[in-house]
Amino acid sequence: MTDIAPLIKRSLVDQALEQLRLRIAQGVWAIGERLPTEPELSAELGISRNTVREAMRVLAFSGLIEIRQGDGSYLRSMTDPLGTMRALSHCSLEQAQETRQILEVEAIGLAAMRRTDEDLDALRQALQASAELYHGDLEAYINADLVFHRRLVDAAHNPTLSELYHYFCAVIGAQLRQTLNISPRRQAVFDLHRALLDAVEHHDPERAKSFCRQLINEP
Repeated sequence: MTDIAPLIKRSLVDQALEQLRLRIAQGVWAIGERLPTEPELSAELGISRNTVREAMRVLAFSGLIEIRQGDGSYLRSMTDPLGTMRALSHCSLEQAQETRQILEVEAIGLAAMRRTDEDLDALRQALQASAELYHGDLEAYINADLVFHRRLVDAAHNPTLSELYHYFCAVIGAQLRQTLNISPRRQAVFDLHRALLDAVEHHDPERAKSFCRQLINEP
């Protein structure tokens, strides 16, 4: 008698997720577009509203959609950020530095040209918080430093760059932990952050990019 492997029974939520992800990948909805309501999706997929609701919660947790209370659900991304993070987690230190050179340096060059007074205020606050932690707890300092760098990229006022950098920050944090656990923190390196902010403040993209390259090569 031949053994027959049992069929894997997938939950209705899993099936709903598959259908919704397929629609997203096919471009049925544009980024920023409001998705159909739960009753509409329930009728379209032939499943209960509770199943639709659970599937939408999973998509929101993954970062694919944004659920706005009382307003509906909106498409936030066409690719699953969790899958992106899994892929990024396998990059080497050298690959991370190369990616920062391409992504962060150019973004900061744009920030030097586009920054606003509000951006500068936010950057000064972030750098001050980072300064207060520079010689303290390593994890707290890294988190504060990443806030400063994210705000620098945000000052480029390019949502696509900001979104890419947001997901790459986990790799940068891991790179900093690896480096700073071996090498002591030096004041001269932190001073590069001040010089970088000064270049952004004075609308000097080439100087800002130069300081950024130095920071990437010597965190």
